[in-house]
Amino acid sequence: MKIDKKIIKELSNYLDEFNLTELEYTDKDTKIKVSKHSVKVNDQLKSINNDFAKASELVKENNKNISGIEITSPIIGTAYHAPEPGAKKFVEVGKKIKKGDTIMIVEAMKTMNHVPSTAEGVVKKICINDGQPVEFGQTLIILE
Repeated sequence: MKIDKKIIKELSNYLDEFNLTELEYTDKDTKIKVSKHSVKVNDQLKSINNDFAKASELVKENNKNISGIEITSPIIGTAYHAPEPGAKKFVEVGKKIKKGDTIMIVEAMKTMNHVPSTAEGVVKKICINDGQPVEFGQTLIILE
């Protein structure tokens, strides 16, 4: 069987011309089906990156007005305010903490990592919601 490239090219042009994704042509004992699947992944990734950048800038803006000692996450993972659901939180705004006190748990690869305070002070702001993903170096709390 010889394939007529001219017909395939013509059918492909019809896909573009009429904004179709699939076209089928039948003539006697010959059946040709052409299809085009376009996925705009690049545009979706740009949109996601833009949304992430906007959210990061908003967090930075919100924390910029608050001065104090920042306690940051030592690892990437998911931050938790308490040792288990329903338990008492490690820290709350206004609570005095000492250096070495656990301020949160960051779960990474199914391992619960206690995050110790690197300074002493009074909790001025908790910057992370319970169960929120955190990045390395992201501010968890701010002390006075």
